[in-house]
Amino acid sequence: MKRYSLGEFEEIVLLTVGVLYNEAYGVAIKDEIENRLERKVSVGALQSALRRMEDKGYLSSRHGDKTNARGGKRKRFFTITAFGKKALDQSREARDGLWRDIPDVAFDF
Repeated sequence: MKRYSLGEFEEIVLLTVGVLYNEAYGVAIKDEIENRLERKVSVGALQSALRRMEDKGYLSSRHGDKTNARGGKRKRFFTITAFGKKALDQSREARDGLWRDIPDVAFDF
């Protein structure tokens, strides 16, 4: 099976794009991660991760309509691709396998 390279932050961003579905754009992704995980996210780190994952084929993007509220700028919406879903599945399988293989005694404190 092909190996997909996903870092922790990339995995969180991909999952958040899935959670937000059709409303997954930069600020919404940042806010969702910060609210759910109580973790600060810099705009630069998020934008770099989004570009990197789009380059890898894990995400695709489209521009929304121009709005007056944004000074005529368009939001860039992200969606998970089939390739991105495979990367998430593989990451989940790896984590689940590790959790399953931890002997109960490892947590006897």
